Amino acid sequence: MTGGTIALIVVAAVVVIVLLWAVAQYNGFVRLRNLVQESWRQIDVELHRRHDLIPNLVETVKGYAAHERNVFDEVTRARAAAAGPVDSPAQQAVQENALSSALGRLFAVAENYPVLRASENFQQLQAELANTEDRIAAGRRFYNANVRTLNTKVETFPANVIANMFKFTRAEYFEADDPQVRQAPSVGF
Repeated sequence: MTGGTIALIVVAAVVVIVLLWAVAQYNGFVRLRNLVQESWRQIDVELHRRHDLIPNLVETVKGYAAHERNVFDEVTRARAAAAGPVDSPAQQAVQENALSSALGRLFAVAENYPVLRASENFQQLQAELANTEDRIAAGRRFYNANVRTLNTKVETFPANVIANMFKFTRAEYFEADDPQVRQAPSVGF
């Protein structure tokens, strides 16, 4: 073998290694992007479940506290906004924060009615909502962990070269910005 042939083999080997690395990075980005999308869909399912529980809860409280109309209207408006179409997880978080705040006011009204709090239907709805809130929180943690992994890979060298070439971008976290709404609404009496 001549020196030129060896150099050609080395160059070819380096090119093959770089191509294999690029393919592996690309596939990793696709896998992470799909994982982020899947984990968002899991949150979406739980948010829809929450949105479906709220009308029943409002109707139950209405039966005992009919004169609290403004609270019921606020919860209804917040639920409609949260269940409506959104463009991003950040926008969904804002809508869900408003809904959590309205639910907190609804539960504050319910505290004034001992007969309502003793109602089996109200207690069951409360338990379902608390369970759903826990599932949303778990889904949010899972989603945000996947977003963190994707964002780290998009930003770190040398993977960011592949990310820029194929237009992989950072994903948005699903989080509350207002410290008062970082907690799920209190549903225990």
